[in-house]
Amino acid sequence: MGANARGRSRKDGKAPRKKGRTSVPGWDEGGRLGSAELGEDLGARATLVQFSSAFCAPCRATRRILGEVAGLVPGVAHVEVDAEARLDLVRALGILRTPTVLVLDADGRVVRRAAGQLRKADVIAALGEAL
Repeated sequence: MGANARGRSRKDGKAPRKKGRTSVPGWDEGGRLGSAELGEDLGARATLVQFSSAFCAPCRATRRILGEVAGLVPGVAHVEVDAEARLDLVRALGILRTPTVLVLDADGRVVRRAAGQLRKADVIAALGEAL
């Protein structure tokens, strides 16, 4: 079976990447996440959503950084989601590792995402797209 038969079209054999905003099947047409999906209220201007797991050392550092940024920027909230407890959301959003951080705009649309431990400057720069 060739690479294209498995849904892969790039020459390096990797699946093609989607560009633009992430759409979440099963929720509203705009692919928005809200308090019903996340279990907490969104920020007035933006929300930093962190997917974590219990034994993830980089998750602790990411939690601290995102909390600091949310405290510095008015209208920004930090929501942490236990990836093991919310497998439905993890699968729908294509989360492959922890920590994964989604930056949501005021309407709950995903405007940026990153996996792994982040630097504070990178988080602040990513927030610029949502604000």
